[in-house]
Amino acid sequence: MISSLFGGSSLRISPKDFPAATIDTPLAAAPGRALAVLAGGCFWCVEAVYRELDGVLSVVSGYSGGSAETADYKSVCSGRTEHAEVIQVEYDPSRLTFGALLKIFFAVAHDPTQLNRQGNDVGPQYRSAIFHADEEQKRVAEAYIRQLDAAGAYSSKIVTRLEPLQDFFEAEAYHQNYAALNPGQGYIQAVAQPKVDKLRQYFGEQLKG
Repeated sequence: MISSLFGGSSLRISPKDFPAATIDTPLAAAPGRALAVLAGGCFWCVEAVYRELDGVLSVVSGYSGGSAETADYKSVCSGRTEHAEVIQVEYDPSRLTFGALLKIFFAVAHDPTQLNRQGNDVGPQYRSAIFHADEEQKRVAEAYIRQLDAAGAYSSKIVTRLEPLQDFFEAEAYHQNYAALNPGQGYIQAVAQPKVDKLRQYFGEQLKG
């Protein structure tokens, strides 16, 4: 089964053959800073993937989709807030496009066919979502999801939600860079590290030196 080869996801194609976004933001003419906010299950795992990418300047774990009053780990874990666990990726748009970030999001970082869950992490706080900051990000994300569905990249339909970014709330300090600081933790070894290994295996040329 292809799904077992590629980390237990519903991918039907190898990550190395994953298509680039045909509709994308252009590379900027000069170095700068841009932001993307992505939700793909536990933020420890998604953060660990994006910290490896060349052109990524910083990654911060946090919460989006709900109010400031409930933007804390205990409240979000209840599943009764509207928040999702997210990462805020700051990147250089002269080196990475928004579509290139989404390619990693869909090919490596999570399984976008799981509704309100990632594996054993269950609840709307673990939903697959792209929090678009503007109409351009929304346009690229919508087009890429259509492209992947049309290509049959997954054995099931992509259920990733597109949500307008209202606020990003930084998570508690102990959540930041959690995977790198806690490599021996069981969850990190079982869930986060395989994603990082897959990134290194299939996208090694895109990693920081």
